[in-house]
Amino acid sequence: MKTPLLIAAACLLALLSTVGAALPYPILPPLFASDAANDLNHFLGLPPKLLFGIALSINPLGLLIGSTLLGPLSDRFGRRPILLASAVGAAIGHAITAWALVQQSYPLFIVARFITGLLEGNAPVARAMLADRLEGDLRVQALSWLNGAIYTGWLAGPLLAGLTLGWGITVPFWIAVIALLLAATLIAIALPRETPSTLTTSWLQVARQKHAFHLLRIPSLRQLFIIQLAYTCGVTAFYEFYPLWLVEFAGYHSKGIAWMTAALCGVMTLSSLVAGRPSQLMPLERVRFHAYFGAAAIAIVSLGNVWLGLAAIILFGFPNAFYNALLPSWCAERFGHHGQGAVMGLISTTFCLANIIMAIIGSVLTLIDTRLILILGAAMSTWAAWRIGHWQKELAELDKREAITA
Repeated sequence: MKTPLLIAAACLLALLSTVGAALPYPILPPLFASDAANDLNHFLGLPPKLLFGIALSINPLGLLIGSTLLGPLSDRFGRRPILLASAVGAAIGHAITAWALVQQSYPLFIVARFITGLLEGNAPVARAMLADRLEGDLRVQALSWLNGAIYTGWLAGPLLAGLTLGWGITVPFWIAVIALLLAATLIAIALPRETPSTLTTSWLQVARQKHAFHLLRIPSLRQLFIIQLAYTCGVTAFYEFYPLWLVEFAGYHSKGIAWMTAALCGVMTLSSLVAGRPSQLMPLERVRFHAYFGAAAIAIVSLGNVWLGLAAIILFGFPNAFYNALLPSWCAERFGHHGQGAVMGLISTTFCLANIIMAIIGSVLTLIDTRLILILGAAMSTWAAWRIGHWQKELAELDKREAITA
């Protein structure tokens, strides 16, 4: 496959897959913050905010497992079949979600969100596909464009949800089904069939022995995991709870949340177009700078007034786009020999784990004040930025010692 077509296929797949994942976010906060009790938002008589936190965490739990396994499975069985199966499976998950909302069945809704997350954890596979075939500045740029496609999906998904919700609460989910089936068609057409692997390991053996967390035995990758987990805990605290902040402090509803999310994702999309450009600064130095910038934006939302908070939500897209373009590319260069699918899976898995952790913590803290989870997120991202600076020095010393012994 020629390079432009390869990049285009990866980006379009990421766009269509993310549209399906992003659709529910403007729907859930008003649904669970509603004063009108129903079987969905008062399941077993539990507080709606607690049910909301569980609903937020179950999809990332599926993403966590999917991101952990799908990357290594694609190392073994090939990128194309894994991407094709995951896109079709996620479409089925969204169809079940729509049925659960019609039935007002909270347990079925949770199961459907889990299945959808499990099969939408295919971003590491798309990143690994680009990392396999591209090198140098072109790899950085392609991964940046891939992130831009993902951000555009986060823009289009909530916007579509806000604009189509008036036709019925299940309509956005059926749009997700169509988008993911289109993604599956794109995979079938654009990606060439791969040479079958001569390995005899089963998918179960790969799942047990080659999952992304297997890499944590390596000290440098363990450090990457700790730093990435801290930073993404801050990011996910922001992602998961700024819509609730908008409802409580700015008086927003589904359409308002959709437009704010669209503005945020628009900034991330535009930023990703330039994030991969060459720079004289070291990659980790740039990552550290943007981590500090992102942490500051989260802090402003939690501590500032409404208008400052609204501006910070949108501007957060700039440092986040740069961070997510630069870090995977640097990891592909330094750790790619451990398996690009597994390495990209570890990065995505860390983000999913952060989603679960902060959704659980946030479901408790928001019972007191929604801003508390944002303050915690800002503190964790700030620590991660500080730790990146020290880790950069440690890696430089390690490289010097290895050069001397060589």
